[in-house]
Amino acid sequence: MPKRIASTPPVLAGYSYVRPLGSGGFADVFLYEQDMPRRVAAVKVLLADAVNSEVLRSFNVEADISARLSAHPSIVTIYQASISSDGRPYFAMEYCPDTMSARYKKAPLPLAEVLDVGVRIAGALETVHRAGLLHRDIKPSNVLINSLGAPVLADFGIAAAVFDEGDSDTIAMSVPWSAPEVLQERVTGSVPSEIWSFGATLYTLLAGRSPFEHADRAENSRDRLTQRIVRARYTRLPIPDMPPVIDEILSTAMERDPARRFPSMAAFADRLRHAQYELGLVPTAFEAASAEWAAAAPVSFSDAAPRGPVITTVAPDSRRATRAAKQQGAARDRDDLPAPARTRTRSPLAAGVIGAVVGAAVIAGVGVTALFLTGIL
Repeated sequence: MPKRIASTPPVLAGYSYVRPLGSGGFADVFLYEQDMPRRVAAVKVLLADAVNSEVLRSFNVEADISARLSAHPSIVTIYQASISSDGRPYFAMEYCPDTMSARYKKAPLPLAEVLDVGVRIAGALETVHRAGLLHRDIKPSNVLINSLGAPVLADFGIAAAVFDEGDSDTIAMSVPWSAPEVLQERVTGSVPSEIWSFGATLYTLLAGRSPFEHADRAENSRDRLTQRIVRARYTRLPIPDMPPVIDEILSTAMERDPARRFPSMAAFADRLRHAQYELGLVPTAFEAASAEWAAAAPVSFSDAAPRGPVITTVAPDSRRATRAAKQQGAARDRDDLPAPARTRTRSPLAAGVIGAVVGAAVIAGVGVTALFLTGIL
């Protein structure tokens, strides 16, 4: 199927167009340079003829979730979201010059690097889950490499709430990395299905192919690949001298029964860090948002209300709000009191000078009196 020609890049205030970066089903990505502050940015722009209520909602959700989570060092940072001059929604994010997908297709990645990537992205996904969300499309192409060479999680276009009411009919169909229960449409996504997808992603980075692909490409049709994934018969990594602990970790993540997988991304990361320790590697720091962060001012991703003036989501009965109200009340009470009589005050410097002069005069007076008493005067 021939690739679609990219749309015309929009004119964006404060940005200068550089070149195209890629095209997807509903959007194009362009490289721009921001004027102030000076930096490059990847700008994702919706296609004009693809904008409908569902696509727009998905686009808004991606921007909102990215902004909510991008404080995490392993989640792509979003700079701005708005509407271009020609009416197309867009958002600007940090430019990442490479992806894990492009990396593994050149050559399988070293074990030490994959373990490091695994712990970092597991921390990002644990943060997503603690925020009450799911990514729902974990795969190598959605793990980008930023300008510092670090992995970052991207593409929250089909993310959803963990506690969804079950009426969502959007299912991620990146078949090679999807869990059996997702391919069978028993769930649209869950924490266990994300653990499967992440395990399959790490397997791909090490093996240079997804876990259930065959060397014969004729055997990798969508239907045959789906059948093999649903059976979930784990095949050991085709790498000589691979430490057994790695296959143990990945096979646990890709258990057919979701209940037998790791209970959380934090537990998955902990097992990866222990493997680093066992192999004589320095364990990567696990970074995930605290429970207090997840509970503070949760952001609603519902488009039930139109976008417009900001409506605060901060609790009005917070301690900070109470203190501010007390301070305002005290200020009003002070305004009601009569103004005190004004008294003339001198600066410390003036007071010091006057004191010195008075002191000198007193000393001089005492000296003259002494001279009279002694008879000298």
